[in-house]
Amino acid sequence: MEPHDLRETQRDTGGGGGTIAKGAVRRLGDRVFQGLSTWSGAAILIILALVAAFLLWQGLPALTSPAADLPYGPFPQFVIPLVFGTVWAALLALLMGVPVAVAIALFISHYAPRRLAAGLGYVVDLLAAVPSVVYGLWGIGVLAPVLQPTFVWLTERLAFIPLFAGPASGTGRTVLTAAMVLAVMILPIVTALSREVFLQTPKLHEEAALALGATRWEMIRMAVFPFARPGIVSAAMLGLGRALGETMAVAMVLSPSMIISFALLTSQNPNTIAANIALSFPEAYGLGINQLIATGLVLFVITLAVNMIARGIVNRRRDFSGAN
Repeated sequence: MEPHDLRETQRDTGGGGGTIAKGAVRRLGDRVFQGLSTWSGAAILIILALVAAFLLWQGLPALTSPAADLPYGPFPQFVIPLVFGTVWAALLALLMGVPVAVAIALFISHYAPRRLAAGLGYVVDLLAAVPSVVYGLWGIGVLAPVLQPTFVWLTERLAFIPLFAGPASGTGRTVLTAAMVLAVMILPIVTALSREVFLQTPKLHEEAALALGATRWEMIRMAVFPFARPGIVSAAMLGLGRALGETMAVAMVLSPSMIISFALLTSQNPNTIAANIALSFPEAYGLGINQLIATGLVLFVITLAVNMIARGIVNRRRDFSGAN
């Protein structure tokens, strides 16, 4: 028997002890990795369930107690303005931040030279490492004073539009300023995810569009965007989740009131759930603590609903994205 045939026989019959040992180690590693992955996924669900149970347990007294016993008044009247402010500020941040983030991601992935793209990507990613307190200080000390004259100009000329109704805030600390700060905070999340999705577009699709005579923008519109649409939606929803739950930056920038108002430039602005908890919790006691935790439960439900809606949109669009 030739040496080559002998090696093949040993491999087929398990005659090589080293091969068996390597296979056993590999199978053991696979089992360990599978177990760690399974338990990690289960741990996320367990932690989520524990958080929900804690919020429900601590918030239930505020939901079941008479309105007269609640220090912040009837719970629906207390939480509805906060829900409005939370959703309103987050949606404004999303409207301003997502187009800019997608444009930056598109520039990095398809327009910028390689060296510039790498450096710009690092700079954008570093924005995620900046603490929210620093964003809040920047909003108070830099953004609000710079925007205040613009707010006055808008109220003088566009006051007939309810969004720009006056009088303008004298400090610039408005819900629009807070939304701009939130837009900057969600920028690195949406940009990073959109950039990775754009880079995963099949090159054959792009080359085929260019070969048919499409310009670069037409190629992006026909090949890149359809493929990346589910990823862009997912990135936007993650950014929305960050904006909904942001606390310190909003608490520092806003001049909050318990109102429902679409006006963007006035000194009276709707508050958010997270910022109200941060500002009110140190002085809360008794049922007041339970009432604040109950608002946290409402924020938890809103965030969960947003993520479920985003997942449904992504799953529905995936079959038409060209990814399959």
